[in-house]
Amino acid sequence: MKLAVLGAGAWGTALAAQAALRPGLEVLLWARSAPQAQAMLRARCNATYLPDVRLPEALTVTDDLGQTLAHGAQGLTVLATPVAGLRDLMAAMDATTPVLWLSKGFEQGSGAMPHELSSLLRPRAACAVLTGPSFALEVARGQPTALVAASRDLALAQTVVQALHGDALRIYRSDDIVGAEVGGAVKNVLAIATGLCDGLSLSDGPGVPGLNARAALVTRGLAEMTRLGVALGASADTFMGLSGLGDLVLTATGGLSRNRRVGLQLAAGQTLAQVLADLGHVAEGVHCAETVVRRAAALGVEMPLCAAVVEVLAGRIAPRDALGQLMARMPRSEALQQPPA
Repeated sequence: MKLAVLGAGAWGTALAAQAALRPGLEVLLWARSAPQAQAMLRARCNATYLPDVRLPEALTVTDDLGQTLAHGAQGLTVLATPVAGLRDLMAAMDATTPVLWLSKGFEQGSGAMPHELSSLLRPRAACAVLTGPSFALEVARGQPTALVAASRDLALAQTVVQALHGDALRIYRSDDIVGAEVGGAVKNVLAIATGLCDGLSLSDGPGVPGLNARAALVTRGLAEMTRLGVALGASADTFMGLSGLGDLVLTATGGLSRNRRVGLQLAAGQTLAQVLADLGHVAEGVHCAETVVRRAAALGVEMPLCAAVVEVLAGRIAPRDALGQLMARMPRSEALQQPPA
């Protein structure tokens, strides 16, 4: 079976490296620039994103997009770019080639989730998302990871399982692509919120948040995520699975989380520009937070935690003041449903 992975960032490289270890799978990894592809072939590593992980000899790296798309058309094509890069890659593909993506978030401007982009640009093509709690470094090292392949086309979901399921990577199937994508997008925004909370816990003064506050934030964040997903047509059960609770817990509390790191550094007094310059990688929560809140508002869905993150990212409110405003909200039922108008 042929597997084409488009995007040689951390996640694309990690998945391609693990897939190349599987017998009977011919993997081609596309890097956007020729110098990057050549450097990876010479050094047998991705020095920018995964410098300590050696690439298998069976993995081929190229900057030839046409060759990569032709390779994937004979098996499975995986898009491993940030959400901002999906539109151009989808437009370059054959209109009927099935596609799987690893991207998590909403497209800026249009506000579309990846499956909505696919429906718009390639309405005749089957599509799927591979998502769940997964740090690229651990996947690249072959550490145990469980993910979910979500698609309305169960044959495509089964193809993903056949191609990628192995000793270190367990793949579950789901037909709820909406819920899987909402979970993958919103958890990044909530991870920024948790980073803000954890960062404030290192400060001095009265009312400093601690582990109690973190637990409350993650739990109420899950409620926000579920409300939005259900309003968009997802199943509430999806958010108790890998693409919801699982990914939220990992990204909100794990030391390798870029979105959590954004919150930590903002709470320490850095500006967003300073944080992003220091990060050096894409933190999708920064790019999609405003879109999440905007789409929720259009549906009448209340998301106070995500809204607070938007205000902090925009510099309109300090992290400590955002916490104070959240704690001052009126009490309400813990139930997931929206309060009466």
